Amino acid sequence: MKYKRIFLIVCDSVGCGTAPKSYLYGDDGANTIAHIAQKENGITLKTLEKLGYGNLTDILGVKKVKSDIGYYGKMDELSNGKDTLTGHWEFMGIKTEVPFKTFTDTGFPKELIDLIEEKTGHGIIGNYAASGTEILKELGEEHIKTGKMIVYTSSDSVLQIA
Repeated sequence: MKYKRIFLIVCDSVGCGTAPKSYLYGDDGANTIAHIAQKENGITLKTLEKLGYGNLTDILGVKKVKSDIGYYGKMDELSNGKDTLTGHWEFMGIKTEVPFKTFTDTGFPKELIDLIEEKTGHGIIGNYAASGTEILKELGEEHIKTGKMIVYTSSDSVLQIA
């Protein structure tokens, strides 16, 4: 079959079930979307439901449907590394043999932090590995008082700003 155009929708950081190698990264039992749905006593995702999202994992409030308007699937990475970029690259056909450098133990380099402060005109607090919800609890008040940006990473190589 020949396609003129393909749209790939990546719901980044909205995991839908534990991958076979997730135990290697401390993520056994992970299922972000199912846990969100459980916490909220069910969620509604009408468009994603129509595309078949509910067929990927049990999501309270999202039905399993036969979709004739889209395709859906879950990926089990062949690449090495727990990293958002690793997965995105693999979607496009690039297998990563050597995991990307992560900053969970060291934070991001001072030169990078200094450059971000210079370019944005804002100071930075944080610069360590943390859950997004936890770092907001820890540094949210200081951010509100000072206007400093919260920089953190989770367990991958992605720099996140809150």
